[in-house]
Amino acid sequence: MASDLVAVNCGLLGRSGSQKYWHDCDSQTMSSQASSLVEDDYSDLEDLQVLKVEGKDKAGRRILKIVGKHFPAPIVSGQRLQKYVYHKISNEIPEGAYCVVYIHTSVQRGENCPGMSTLWLIYEELPPDFKERLQVVYFLHPGIQSRLLFATLGRFFLSEGLYWKLKYVNRLEFLRDCIRKGQIEIPDFVYDHDDQLEERPLMDYGIETDPLQAYDMPIIGSAHSRYSLKWAS
Repeated sequence: MASDLVAVNCGLLGRSGSQKYWHDCDSQTMSSQASSLVEDDYSDLEDLQVLKVEGKDKAGRRILKIVGKHFPAPIVSGQRLQKYVYHKISNEIPEGAYCVVYIHTSVQRGENCPGMSTLWLIYEELPPDFKERLQVVYFLHPGIQSRLLFATLGRFFLSEGLYWKLKYVNRLEFLRDCIRKGQIEIPDFVYDHDDQLEERPLMDYGIETDPLQAYDMPIIGSAHSRYSLKWAS
């Protein structure tokens, strides 16, 4: 109906003056509609599998998997990412509790991270129902910078509800404590990194002790585990 109204108005302009008014209005309308279609088209992000809804955790919650390394931060705006997250949850997890598995493996700040303020805004702008239904965020392979950032500034940048939903998972084998085998697909590079951490456990933090224990941050697993289980299909 909106396009019909535009056509009528443009038609009136065309009859009262030059015919060029019709063409100008029509091209503007088509350009606006094309722009809207592009904004709603997330096929590029779908192909990259940045966000993917898969199985369930042991508590029966749907899983929204986020592979940080797959996100092309330099070319995707925070606004578009925000719309994509909303689109994904509203269409694929419209009701019921859900959790997030965020795979931080091999994420580079300038290439894959949209920024702390952008992530904060995306969560805060979610509808209250979306935030309430999000029960837990499993943070796989956190690095020293991420751990220190959340330990020192997390309570300021994150709402209290989200802060206590965040659980660090140091190894894939500890993720199995929360999610059964075959529920989510784990990329090969994540297995490779996990094996490196087994051989060099201090890569987890760059230091030997865990700085977050003093802040009562909930953590799953230890940095000094002995075995890496390839549990996902």
